[in-house]
Amino acid sequence: MSIRRLPETLVNRIAAGEVVERPAAALKELVENAIDAGATRISVRIAEGGLARIEVEDDGCGMTAADMALALERHATSKLPDDAIEAVTTLGFRGEALPSIASVARLTIESRTPGGDGWRRVVDNGALAGEGPAALRQGTRVVVEDLFARIPARRKFLRSARSEYAACLDVARRLAMARPDVGFTLEHDGRRVLDVQGGQDRVARVAALTSRDLATNSIGVDLTRGEVHLGGVISLPTYNRGIADHQYLFVNGRPVKDRLLVGALRGAYADLLARDRHPVVALFLDVPTSEVDVNVHPAKTEVRFRDPQLIRGMIVGGLRRALDDHGFRSVQRPAEAALAAWQQEPVAPPPTTGFLFDQRAETAAHPFAAEVSLPAADVARVYDRLMPFTAPAPLAGRAEVAVTPPPAAEAHPLGIARGQIARTYIVAEAEDGLVIVDQHAAHERLVLETLKRGMAGQAVPSQGLLIPEVVELDEPACDRLEAAAEQLAALGVELERFGPAAVMVRATPAMLGAIDCHKLVTDIADDLAGYDAALGLSERIELVAATMACHGSVRAGRTLNVAEMNALLRQMEVTPHSGQCNHGRPTWVKLAMGDVERLFGRK
Repeated sequence: MSIRRLPETLVNRIAAGEVVERPAAALKELVENAIDAGATRISVRIAEGGLARIEVEDDGCGMTAADMALALERHATSKLPDDAIEAVTTLGFRGEALPSIASVARLTIESRTPGGDGWRRVVDNGALAGEGPAALRQGTRVVVEDLFARIPARRKFLRSARSEYAACLDVARRLAMARPDVGFTLEHDGRRVLDVQGGQDRVARVAALTSRDLATNSIGVDLTRGEVHLGGVISLPTYNRGIADHQYLFVNGRPVKDRLLVGALRGAYADLLARDRHPVVALFLDVPTSEVDVNVHPAKTEVRFRDPQLIRGMIVGGLRRALDDHGFRSVQRPAEAALAAWQQEPVAPPPTTGFLFDQRAETAAHPFAAEVSLPAADVARVYDRLMPFTAPAPLAGRAEVAVTPPPAAEAHPLGIARGQIARTYIVAEAEDGLVIVDQHAAHERLVLETLKRGMAGQAVPSQGLLIPEVVELDEPACDRLEAAAEQLAALGVELERFGPAAVMVRATPAMLGAIDCHKLVTDIADDLAGYDAALGLSERIELVAATMACHGSVRAGRTLNVAEMNALLRQMEVTPHSGQCNHGRPTWVKLAMGDVERLFGRK
């Protein structure tokens, strides 16, 4: 078969296959054009998930009739003033979006420049269907209808309208998050689902597009290395999600999806979250254009860094520094569902009749004797008949008389211990509320931070066993433990190979006290095998330390005295990350005094 030149319509359809995969891809291109046109307000309307209609209207600079005709030609763009494509600063620059969309749908463009006349142009699946004057304000309105209607082979591979709508919403959310100075609205089938005003700061914009609770449960990131700057918002480890759908990376204002972010987040939150939990993150990376290639993907959703290790190091280091700076901070309020579970006892109506309340007496031994004129013994018999006595259930709380006066609550953020509930939770009084601490989760974090200091060079004191204990495992597990023996020794675990299928434990961390060596070593071996093999040994040892901390922490069910409770609180206040346990759950919650007063109807 001889070589032939493809017709223009087929070329456009092939290009459309690369650029316009689904309605969300078309929406992305149109919104990026609006942003590049200098819009301060962008309105998006879609129908049936974008399959039937996509409309994008902006108040940008607009186009003349001649520019509009040129914009519908392939590889025509106003965003590259010269041939230096590596120095591009706009979101779009390929010049393929509009002609590609017009080749697989009915495309209508209306636009007006400042002081000029509006113009309208319609292209139906690659063929000009009409043009003429249009009445509209300054800016541009683009309508895409019946995407892939004449290409059933492509149409049948699209998902349901609900799935396509979810993809469109994600695209709109990411672009709106990238530009907090621009106002965005999104309507789906006549219902407004997104409405954010321009001029917001990054924290407010990210919170408005993810969860409003993020504003009070987030940490700011600000790090500069040379010409590279990293900023953004990250959630507290205790504010997490079961899926990683709220993790966003922006490079020079461009939303991108990069596996580098996933790996860096896993490293930054390595010992702060369980493996099946994910933080809420929006990171904004500003790098010189010469250090990043934005032309590696037709849809411009991926980038390539000249020095990826520098970027990964910045993300991990910046996030860890931000998390370290916030010390023991945790989610400040209990969950709304938990707060709503508090019960108020119904108030019994005052009795209106009955001899028991009609007379008064001066004194009586029974609690109600002061209310009646009967002898105390008679009052007791009457009271017992009216209110049958039921022995109360044993109380789970306990408190002690302090040997010395307790310190003032104002001097400590986590307050002063007032008691213990169910031998699991410490109740403390702070200046501004009631603090409840999970003693096991809190001590687990304190032990882990001590182990981490041992990994950083401050050896963890070990406790030699009087009789070394032999732990039998399969041979691969013993191989993994032998390879990690030096790193485990820094954590206070001294072991050596004892035959092909056993290891001998000679010492354990002193802080763990008396523990089950067999269970500890078995768990360590399982962790070394279970964590991602792509992680380095040092990273896997960090994750193993979390398992060791769990073995030696104060267990739920252990009775603590007041001095021990206060010592735990004071250590939490000076220990990094003590606001969450090793699995990402909060170690303490605070019930503000205002909430307490509302529970009792005082506010």
